[in-house]
Amino acid sequence: MSVIGARVPKLDAPERAGGRIRYVHDIVVPGMLHGAIRRSDRVHARILSIDVSAARALPGVRAVITANDIENRPFGHGRDNTPLKGDRVLCSRDEIAAVAADTEAIAREACRLIRVEYEDLAAVFSPEEALAPGAPVLYSHVPDNQPFHYDYAHGDLEAAVAESDEIVSDTYRLHYVTHCCMGTSGIVADFSAAGALTVHSSTQVPHMYRRDLAAIVGLPPEKVRVVQATIGGGFGSKLDIYPFEPICVWLARRSGRPVRLLFDREEEFVGSPTRQPAIFHMRSGARRDGTFTFRDVRIVLDNGGHTSWGATTPFVMMQTFSSLYRCKAVKVRADVVYTNNPYAGSFRGYGNPQATFALEAQVDALAARLGIDPIDLRLRNVQEPGEVTGQGMRFHSIAHKECLETVRERSSWTMKRGRPGEAHLRRGVGVASLLHVGGGAKMYRTDGCGTTLKLDDFGIVHVTSGSSEIGQGSDTVLAQCAAEAMGVRLEHVRVHRVDTDLGPWDVGVHASRTTFIAGNSVLMAAREAKKKLLGAASAQVRRPVERLDVTDSEIVDLETGQAVSTVGKVVRALHFRERGDVIMTSAYYEPPSQAQDEGYKGDVSATYAFGAQVAEVEVDVETGVVRLVRLTAAHDVGRAINRLGIEGQIEGGIAMGAGYALTEELKVSRGVVENPRFRDYHLVTAPEIPEIDVTFVEQGDREGPFGAKGVGEAPLIPVAAAIAAAVEDATGVRFTSLPLTPERVLAGLRERS
Repeated sequence: MSVIGARVPKLDAPERAGGRIRYVHDIVVPGMLHGAIRRSDRVHARILSIDVSAARALPGVRAVITANDIENRPFGHGRDNTPLKGDRVLCSRDEIAAVAADTEAIAREACRLIRVEYEDLAAVFSPEEALAPGAPVLYSHVPDNQPFHYDYAHGDLEAAVAESDEIVSDTYRLHYVTHCCMGTSGIVADFSAAGALTVHSSTQVPHMYRRDLAAIVGLPPEKVRVVQATIGGGFGSKLDIYPFEPICVWLARRSGRPVRLLFDREEEFVGSPTRQPAIFHMRSGARRDGTFTFRDVRIVLDNGGHTSWGATTPFVMMQTFSSLYRCKAVKVRADVVYTNNPYAGSFRGYGNPQATFALEAQVDALAARLGIDPIDLRLRNVQEPGEVTGQGMRFHSIAHKECLETVRERSSWTMKRGRPGEAHLRRGVGVASLLHVGGGAKMYRTDGCGTTLKLDDFGIVHVTSGSSEIGQGSDTVLAQCAAEAMGVRLEHVRVHRVDTDLGPWDVGVHASRTTFIAGNSVLMAAREAKKKLLGAASAQVRRPVERLDVTDSEIVDLETGQAVSTVGKVVRALHFRERGDVIMTSAYYEPPSQAQDEGYKGDVSATYAFGAQVAEVEVDVETGVVRLVRLTAAHDVGRAINRLGIEGQIEGGIAMGAGYALTEELKVSRGVVENPRFRDYHLVTAPEIPEIDVTFVEQGDREGPFGAKGVGEAPLIPVAAAIAAAVEDATGVRFTSLPLTPERVLAGLRERS
């Protein structure tokens, strides 16, 4: 291998570091106006009147729209959201009116001039309130405030409970956090004279976005073009369509001018999605020898006032409960509940950090009851290659055991476990594992990705993938795949940004799928291009094709080891034949996964990622301050394609997980976000990053490109569970809610004493 497994900086690193990348904030279209949104002042109220006269009269204002001015089509997973709200608001981020003006300052001032008269309605701010008898009904067609239910089961639960020697139960409550992308949300909408719409967007799903946006704004999809801008962070926040996007399109249509609509930082906190807050009521059992017997889980999800991707997170949660470790009987019920809180979207890990936190806490509780070391208990229940879980997930390759053994050794687990010390600074270590999809997820009829590949006159390989670069380094990985498969230099590969008019289909960036699925698609196209290239070279240099190969962008005679031509020369020569030709190929890769059946069973991913992490913490029992000292991680990556990139993914995931566990909380009080700024929302910063020890467990996957698995989401998933376990080892207190702020830790310590 020449570039697979190397440490390759991101191909666009010089442009990013030099400030030359164009984000949506940098896009300026001639004649462009600036949009702004007037949001609700209430969390649940009837709208009695909206007076926009002062806004329309403000100099520089070119368009003002309310729900009465547009075709306000419902959209979203529950068909319960609209671009603008005309009759009723259901949460504090609800959009009531919008303005397009000559400057952003004028647009925002015009929004402040809009007068709205409300009639307040009774509100509910927790799932428990919403489910109580006599609770206000948020949607008349959902009288119980529960728009979605999920029921999953395998095995005989009653029999498994009966054979259990130890049973543990508890309730776990997980909180709001938000994505905190450095690039805030934004869009540019521009209509041509013929009525075709071009959208510059930071969406993670450009092809599906095109179809969905067209339906919302009443255009045929073929008249919508989506050009993906450079994305300043996604983490799942840009997986759905949100009201600001069709609002911007309507402003452009009404004003007859291009419109750019950008969130400021406070609006990003208030108006963008969150991680799904969840309550887990859970009990688990085991036999005396440590064999897991059953899990019985009830999940209650706070849906907020409208439905986005957060309502579908049980898709992943159920996989963790059913299939992380062997367990003969599992029952999971998830209820999604409307409240007047902000609504949640997709967020890295997609419900798995929450589920893993609850499950791993119960594994530790069983270990304590049984007197078995927590790592040993996990090792007694890990699956082997070839096993099929009760949910139908097939583990063709699995290195879970090796990950656990690796972190035990590299963390000095045996020396440190159960030795907190006597001083006010106590030390502890905790372990957690993870299971996540590593080869996409068959949530749609297709989970495939297309690639077109062209060799230009100078031997440059141009790759146009349907997949999207959202900062995770996928363009670099795809370039490595193309370079390795074709035998060209890495610097001779260009990966082009998504434009739905030019690029092939892909379902988007989610489910840790891009390296696996887009990588396989690129491999298919590259191998076909190399075959055509060598066929052309054979005719030109008059040698049998089987004697030729491509090395370092040169055509090499395998018998002599000598270069006989170059890639560029072969391509150029094709143009001067009597019947000229070009080398251009296309490919489409559909993974061998299957959609779940009505009972939520099915092998939904082409492969699965596993990992284990050990957290070491220091707890000040006098102040409640928890410091993450060291994080030891071992991840089943199949094979590392870009070692530098995957190190960055794992270290970044650990930092994000540490924030989820220790510092980050979007504080929502009676439906209102109280800390919509970085000053009051504590992200983990550089001085708080612990020592990180990362091991790649590389056993190769039979289906992955060069044996690789997807690992983008995995490193975040077990961090909070491992930290909570380490805090328990240090203090003797198991915390069932996050984040572990000094106040929460002190309260827990006092309650125990």
